[in-house]
Amino acid sequence: MSKQPLLTPYHKNLDLKNRVVMAPMTRSRADNESKVPTDELQGIYYEQRASAGLIITEGSQVSERAVGYINTPGIHTEAQVEGWKKVTKRVHDKGGKIFIQLWHVGRMSHPDFHDGELPLSASDVNPNAQSYTPEGFKDTVAPKAMTKDEIKTTINDFRNAAANAVKAGFDGVEIHSSNGYLFHQFFNGTSNHRTDEYGGSIENRARFFFETLDAIKEVIPEEKIGARFNPSLNGIFGMTMDEETIPTFEYIIKKLNDYNLAYIHLSEPFNDVSDIPYAVTEIAKHFRPMYNGTLMINAGFDQEKGNKVIEDGDADLVAFGKPFISNPDLVERFEHHLELADWDEDTFYTPGKKGYTDYPKSEALKEA
Repeated sequence: MSKQPLLTPYHKNLDLKNRVVMAPMTRSRADNESKVPTDELQGIYYEQRASAGLIITEGSQVSERAVGYINTPGIHTEAQVEGWKKVTKRVHDKGGKIFIQLWHVGRMSHPDFHDGELPLSASDVNPNAQSYTPEGFKDTVAPKAMTKDEIKTTINDFRNAAANAVKAGFDGVEIHSSNGYLFHQFFNGTSNHRTDEYGGSIENRARFFFETLDAIKEVIPEEKIGARFNPSLNGIFGMTMDEETIPTFEYIIKKLNDYNLAYIHLSEPFNDVSDIPYAVTEIAKHFRPMYNGTLMINAGFDQEKGNKVIEDGDADLVAFGKPFISNPDLVERFEHHLELADWDEDTFYTPGKKGYTDYPKSEALKEA
């Protein structure tokens, strides 16, 4: 049998032993006051999955103002940097590569996280969703439209977070510009009603992202930067598509050809969008011809679909989420065509080791 495309090495800005990527997933295990990742939790969790060609960590906030979910780690304090150093060392000692996802949730936060102050966003448009607060899920509120000074501060927060990622030993960073969070809120005309240089035209709505990217590449090489996008997100996280949504992402992704990024990371639709006239139902096929660099695709892939999307030339790398939760040895299971273990959704966001570091490796692999 010829080698599975997923299990072939990849060498274009990244040197990866295979094309199986562990997708970024919020797991809410940094349940300490300082939101620090720990050696005995995050360290073991990521080390167990180091056979992936690349690990992308859970979203990690770039500042206190970026927080919007309980028990999520940050990358903006010295204590957090020291915690992440232990994680990256474990992964590197196992021969793995690891990027950190830089995160600001924008309007998906809640005043409970900010001493009563409103969350920040492009405009004061309530996503009419729910935020996961220390007191449980609460309805979101209309956020505060960011001033230009707040935009500049946030750009600097991302720059500092990237510099901290270098100090912590990460192989690179991924800008979380997806899933209805801060950058996505600027991209989308239904959440961005601004009339200044950050609103109105497609170019203006993308400006904040590109100014942030330009700031980040001052402290880390372009080829160590990735960016994540979800072009056909609709009806989730308060996002609503309009006739300019897909053209906006087409503009962004074509413009990224001017950069020498590690990759762009795209998500297939999270739900059925076939009845939405503005949506694209096959993201990889649509955007592959527009982008000359490395394209990573995510959402709903199994081993067979992952091999096919690479074989068809529609993507270079495939990111797997939930399968990696319950199968720390996912790459080895793919290699030997072994059955995958089921995940326990009840422990996705609960504190402690249960449902986090206690998923065993395959018995068949142990015997081998």
